[in-house]
Amino acid sequence: MTINDEKDAPPGEPGPVKRFRESIRRNPILNTAWRAGVFAVGATVLAGGLVMMVTPGPGIVGIILGLAILATEFAWAQTALHRAKAAAERAKEKALDPRKRRRNTVLGATGGVLAGALVVGYLAAYGFALPWNVEDLTFWN
Repeated sequence: MTINDEKDAPPGEPGPVKRFRESIRRNPILNTAWRAGVFAVGATVLAGGLVMMVTPGPGIVGIILGLAILATEFAWAQTALHRAKAAAERAKEKALDPRKRRRNTVLGATGGVLAGALVVGYLAAYGFALPWNVEDLTFWN
């Protein structure tokens, strides 16, 4: 069963995915289990996106994907998804502003030069020894 099966269905007839979901909705226990599963998967992806906001990773993508999963079953998630998309669009417009883009480029280059200087300074002082293997810690005295 592919996504295109719904497109191939006659115009008045629902596709196999919609028929499957309708059959699940008819049974209250299956519907509750389905909604609980969607909530668990969506909340997990959303939590992963929130964690990636402070750790390396595509946090915004995880948040929007988690909200999109939740929005398939919950109206509140659909509202939150629209707000998140609007916020992402505003952030994109801000990032493409030439003055802020120039400022970010200068800050990034300055940070890169400082990080490089720290690495060169460390290598000049201690060579290729890892910080926990340095024997003479009195370099700065």
